[in-house]
Amino acid sequence: MAKLVVLITARVAEGHAVGEAWQEEGAPGVTFLEGYGLHNYQRASKSVEVLPGTLSMTEVLRQNEENSLIVLSAVEDHLVDRLIRVAENLMGDMYAPNAGILFALDIGQIIGLRAVKPSSDQR
Repeated sequence: MAKLVVLITARVAEGHAVGEAWQEEGAPGVTFLEGYGLHNYQRASKSVEVLPGTLSMTEVLRQNEENSLIVLSAVEDHLVDRLIRVAENLMGDMYAPNAGILFALDIGQIIGLRAVKPSSDQR
C-alpha cells in the first residue's frame, strides 16, 4: 500500500529542507505547493479591493509573507516513518506555534509510483 505524506507549514525555508531530505531518504518524488490560509485570505480581501484588470486575489496573497508551503510525497509504506522522523528533526516540535501540520494518508489506488529500492537497513 502507498501513502501520501503531507507537511503544511508557514516556515517555508524549513519546508523546502524537508522536501530535499525526503528525496535523500528515498521518496521517488516531492512536490511543493503554495498555500494561502483562509484567515490570510479573509484579511487580504478586507484590506485590498481587487478591481478588474488589476492584481488578482492570488497575486495579492502571494505578496503576503505569511503564506504556507505544502510539501507532498506519495511513497511506499516502508518510507513513511522515516519521512515523518526526518521532518520532525528539521521542523522541531510540531506542536510549537507556526510549526504546521504533518500527516500521512492511505492511498487506495495509485498509478505511476516509481518503485524505490529498499535501503540496506530494510532488507
